[in-house]
Amino acid sequence: MNFTGCGLKRSIWNIGTIACGLVNKEWVKARKKAGLPEDLVLYCARHDFGTCVLQKTGNIAAVMNSTAHSDVKTAMTYQHPELNVVRDAINSRHILRHTAETVN
Repeated sequence: MNFTGCGLKRSIWNIGTIACGLVNKEWVKARKKAGLPEDLVLYCARHDFGTCVLQKTGNIAAVMNSTAHSDVKTAMTYQHPELNVVRDAINSRHILRHTAETVN
């Protein structure tokens, strides 16, 4: 696996540089020890973390900082609107619009 340019440049606590190769090497050892499948790659955990940060905060800058992305387009890949979130947004807009029509 090639993790060149994976964006894992520094920790979120800003305590120094973390080399992608070193992190991946340790991940592979831990994955094998735990008996996890080979297709469970480090990127899966990183992407899940970025998605969680965006869902909990709604703050793309927080995602960019915690994942060391400098490009907003790259950070936006962590945006995965859940169907129920989209449905709730549509329903609330529909209710607000019809409530406004009833009041007027």
